[in-house]
Amino acid sequence: MKITVETLARTDLETVWSAYNTPDDITQWNSPSPDWHSPRSQVDLREGGTFNTRMEARDGSVGFDFEGTYTKVVPQRLIEYRMGDGREVAVHFDQSEDGVRVRTIFDAETENAPEVQQQGWQAILDNFGRYAETRVSAR
Repeated sequence: MKITVETLARTDLETVWSAYNTPDDITQWNSPSPDWHSPRSQVDLREGGTFNTRMEARDGSVGFDFEGTYTKVVPQRLIEYRMGDGREVAVHFDQSEDGVRVRTIFDAETENAPEVQQQGWQAILDNFGRYAETRVSAR
């Protein structure tokens, strides 16, 4: 089963691409809620390259590594990767007059209900969109 989430970042494509793929930026936006955070991230953005972002509850009660291998990278257009458990993800970046639409399509896992997965990934992507919009003035 595939699940799709998307957001619109009202800024330019170069800013969105950089914010999505730069480890220091990822640690600023990659969480589904204020009680979670990503203390570290590593990115080798190329086909065959890997990524690893640590996600943890702020109280230290639980955490996990979100990791995988890039299978296709088309700069400022598309990123495809395979997660450690074999599930596949495609992230599309589409420029429009209003900004950049970021659409993520991912294979659902079997442990959590699809609605829960959709809500969690959507919350993270919404955080990303807000962060990308403010990144221009912050840099």
